[in-house]
Amino acid sequence: MPNSISRRTLIELGLAGASAALAGTALAEPAPFPEPQLPPLPDSEKIGFAVVGLGKLSQGQIIPGLKGARGAKLAALVSGHPDKARRIAAEQGLPADAIYTYDDYDRIAHDPRIQVVYIVLPNSMHAEYTIRALKAGKHVLCEKPMATSIADCEAMIAAAKAADRKLMIAYRCHYEPLNLEVMRRMRSGALGKPRLVVTNMGRQSDLSDPSDAWRLDQKMSGGGALADMGIYGVNASRYILAEEPVEVRAWAQTDRSDPRFRTTEDVIAWQFRFPSGAIANGSTSFSYQGTMAYQVFCEHGKMTAEPGAFYGGNHLTIDGAKGDREPKIHEIDQFAREMDWMADVVRGKAPLVSPGEEGLQDMRLMHAILESVAKGGATVRTDWGYRRAYDPAVMVDVPRPV
Repeated sequence: MPNSISRRTLIELGLAGASAALAGTALAEPAPFPEPQLPPLPDSEKIGFAVVGLGKLSQGQIIPGLKGARGAKLAALVSGHPDKARRIAAEQGLPADAIYTYDDYDRIAHDPRIQVVYIVLPNSMHAEYTIRALKAGKHVLCEKPMATSIADCEAMIAAAKAADRKLMIAYRCHYEPLNLEVMRRMRSGALGKPRLVVTNMGRQSDLSDPSDAWRLDQKMSGGGALADMGIYGVNASRYILAEEPVEVRAWAQTDRSDPRFRTTEDVIAWQFRFPSGAIANGSTSFSYQGTMAYQVFCEHGKMTAEPGAFYGGNHLTIDGAKGDREPKIHEIDQFAREMDWMADVVRGKAPLVSPGEEGLQDMRLMHAILESVAKGGATVRTDWGYRRAYDPAVMVDVPRPV
């Protein structure tokens, strides 16, 4: 095996052998955005998605994303609000029989228009509706965090295996240009050995907003700000460094007189230690000014992504490397790209880059963070043997207009 191998070569080797080929290799620095924009597939060839839950994310990002997707389309809606579902169905040109309620949800098993179910519900509902969709013979794309407990994550993975269906977790940053650029530059070694990653992901929350009210409920969210915003930092430190933490220490600061934090922690800070010696410091909060930023400090330079995980407008600055200090990042519809990737997974044309096991790993790490918080910052071991099956930096290409 040569010392340097491109991601195109890995794809040509075949999906089954790609992860084995990664072992012990250094990735060649890739050309950015090597794939041209392909024309949309005919509607009859697109993979049909049922969107379960019609809240802000579905209406603002997911349904519009499906309209712009190359190989995916909206096929059905599932909602507990019939009036809302009928309105959206009319806007999207869906027939009345493509509307489902939670009570008749299992009827999707008999709807050939649906190949993939996209779960966009409060976190505590993910496991039930994912497992029911898998039992109905459908593939599932599930929003993150995957669930609210380790046991639920494991049950979802088992259900996918039993049904021989695909379960993908919606880690959109695995398919987003800025984050892929950061990953690829890290793999190239151009900045030297990574020493420190710092992630800060949080925002102000509002109990009067129904979409925040359930996120501030420990039972429904599984972790407040940590589950909603902190997960971005937990996941980013792992895909930036391409390794898994072996231990964590964490602390929290919560004002229990604030009605927002009756059941969840507010400010949480943690420190991961990685096998290479790199450290990742992370924080999250539902009471500080909104931010989704990170920095990577290496031997010979640093990268700053601020913002680094917004739906658009992300910005990257690189110090210490040859070339542009502020590389131009080609903007895409991140949700369209994510759903197109899932559609290609179903077709057998793309690897499952963010499978259920990836969601389970983050759930275990978040539970370890909360365990350390409960123990006053005690060290908690996190080396459970998980290893990523496919590196997004190698496998994911980002199309651009010709």
